[in-house]
Amino acid sequence: MSEDNDDNRKGEKPLRKNSAVPSSRFRRVSRLGALATQVAGNVVANGAGQWLKGQRPALSSLILTPKNISNIANQLASMRGAAMKLGQLISMDSGDFLPPELASILARLRDDADPMPKSQLVDTLDEAWGADWQNTLLYFSFAPVAAASIGQVHKAITLDGKILAIKVQYPGVKESIDSDIDNVASLIKLSGLVPASVDLNTLLTHAKQQLHEEADYQREAKMLVRYKQALAKEHAKVNSLFVVPEVYAPLTTAKVLAMDFVNAAPLDVLQQEDQQTRDIAMTALMTLFFKEVFDFRLLQSDPNLANYQFDTKTKQWVLLDFGATREIPEAIAEAYRKLLISAAHNDTSAMLKAALSIGLVTQKHSDTQQQAVVDIGMEACEAIRWQGPYDFGQTDLILRLHEKGMALTAEHDFWHTPPADALFIHRKLGGLYLLAKRLQARIDMREAAKPWLVERG
Repeated sequence: MSEDNDDNRKGEKPLRKNSAVPSSRFRRVSRLGALATQVAGNVVANGAGQWLKGQRPALSSLILTPKNISNIANQLASMRGAAMKLGQLISMDSGDFLPPELASILARLRDDADPMPKSQLVDTLDEAWGADWQNTLLYFSFAPVAAASIGQVHKAITLDGKILAIKVQYPGVKESIDSDIDNVASLIKLSGLVPASVDLNTLLTHAKQQLHEEADYQREAKMLVRYKQALAKEHAKVNSLFVVPEVYAPLTTAKVLAMDFVNAAPLDVLQQEDQQTRDIAMTALMTLFFKEVFDFRLLQSDPNLANYQFDTKTKQWVLLDFGATREIPEAIAEAYRKLLISAAHNDTSAMLKAALSIGLVTQKHSDTQQQAVVDIGMEACEAIRWQGPYDFGQTDLILRLHEKGMALTAEHDFWHTPPADALFIHRKLGGLYLLAKRLQARIDMREAAKPWLVERG
């Protein structure tokens, strides 16, 4: 079997320097404990100096010094797993509206993870495939082509010439999810910079659930097969716009996922395409979202931009990472379809009825609170009411929605957590809006949603 140790291959983004993943729960807790001690030591040192000068600094200003920010970000990234993923989820939910100090930590966590060293990788594969696995493959690249929060991806070729992408989970990640999230959350809360509008406890609960599902690679394989089958049932034109890898069952285990290796480029390449290509590509993704919710009732709920790659030759999307795929209950799907129809017809009373059905608001809320939620919902669906292509590149919709959301809690004293299904649907749609803005796409959203804007008997 041949191997490739060059992690600077042409056309691929260089990965970070290898670092071992702390695999035991004790070692992971110890890492966070050491980090907290280090941060505390810097706080005492900096605070003492300022007190001697007659200053009374805020605790958050002492914690979030450039040195502490760098230490926190690098330590969480080196731990991978839930420690890294939680930062991604908070960043994804709160977007660009977090304080700059906290945003700088989370930005590091959105980047590539540190790959694990070859020795740890081999031990992990020995456990999953048996000690003689290297003799069963024609080729295996020990230099990963990607490294993320839960696992890293390697290229391999079977003895019969099949080219595969092998996703290998970091050791100890699955077993330490709950403790990682609780410990990192305590560290983040200590900063005092998480806005009151961010319901961190609810986020932590959903983060744990999502991460336990994402860490089960056999579940992801099943979801990948189901999604690929649902997509295959669609009209040939729609299906041809997307490529979904096929699972390779013989090498797939609970912590190793084997699938087709699909050649595609990161999202940046699509930004270089002409306006028409970007519009068509993004319209296809928005239409697929509607199909996921209303037809497939199977939603790939993680809007991480790394999950979308593009083939500039075939003009196809390559969809990756189905660990966060969720089933959408029929009742929720139908309620959202009615909400979509109410937005298209600017019918606020129908939208309130749909919002109550979904659980976005309850009968316990006052008329003023209910109306405020409907106003936000109507504004969020602005693109559906727009006649013709909606210019995502020029809109300030996301900023307006954030301002209204902050006012909802500050002015209307509205504190309510929607059902998990709603949170994941909103997260996916929000991610697509951000992607459309990044691509400066112009999309006729009303036309894209047209098949689902018809009342049913």
